[in-house]
Amino acid sequence: MVKIEVTSGEEVIEKITKIIQEKNIVSASISIIGGIDSCCISTMDKKDATKDILTEYHEPLELSGTGEIENGNVHIHAVLGQEGNNALFGHLHWAKVKDWFVHVYVTEL
Repeated sequence: MVKIEVTSGEEVIEKITKIIQEKNIVSASISIIGGIDSCCISTMDKKDATKDILTEYHEPLELSGTGEIENGNVHIHAVLGQEGNNALFGHLHWAKVKDWFVHVYVTEL
């Protein structure tokens, strides 16, 4: 298992990609937890599931997620906790850390 820490000023997907390339990890499972300050997630269009609807959030969010690395590509689905106990969910395209941290646990397959 590899633990990746994403800290202030870093972007989550970029950091994971950099570390897995350095370690030559091409197939793995991912578990992720932390807090972020902005992100972009997508969900599918209910009329055409092949189309993604991307939404950006620029606010502090709690982050929990699972994912995979397949052929060296990072794929994460995330649950994001918003002020007021609201939950958001979707495919994570990017997430930036400013005031918090994110821990990513990569288990190579």
